[in-house]
Amino acid sequence: MDLLLEQIRACKLCEPDLALGANPVVQAAPSAKLLIIGQAPGIKVHQSGIPWNDPSGNRLREWLQIDHERFYDPQHIAIMPMGFCYPGKGKSGDLPPRPECAEKWHQKLLDELPNIELILLIGQYAQKYYLKGSEWGERHQNLTDRVKHANSCPSPYFVLPHPSPRNRHWMQKNAWFESETLPLLRAQLNKLDI
Repeated sequence: MDLLLEQIRACKLCEPDLALGANPVVQAAPSAKLLIIGQAPGIKVHQSGIPWNDPSGNRLREWLQIDHERFYDPQHIAIMPMGFCYPGKGKSGDLPPRPECAEKWHQKLLDELPNIELILLIGQYAQKYYLKGSEWGERHQNLTDRVKHANSCPSPYFVLPHPSPRNRHWMQKNAWFESETLPLLRAQLNKLDI
């Protein structure tokens, strides 16, 4: 695992396409029971090198009801974004995650995480990649529908919207998320005893 993490952190595969250069962000240990797969680091995370070290991360930790110290303990929680580096700015937010990362690194990292019991797929990129071709994924085509039916998502996955402050409108429009989906998530997390 240590060698693999070194290789990921030294990766420069798509550096020519990254406005701020490569700075892969990942957290993992073989004992982790929870794996969080998000989109890609934002600019604040790129600068600090710490995953979810921004307002989105604050909201995610609130949703999970996991404190800062526990969240950053790789012995319990692994964090593997779809794109390990900040992809740059687009017209309405950050660019999509670079596709090279998932193709090159995800399965190698998953092979080193034998104790994962729950995988959080945060946002449409992670959900489309990991649920593509599944009957459930085909039945629930958009993010809102997937999150509304998170309780029936195939194990070991659980789907969430991105916790970005930019998604404020989605949260207001889908008030059921906090009252229905988050309690389901927290019940699953309680079973993990992390």
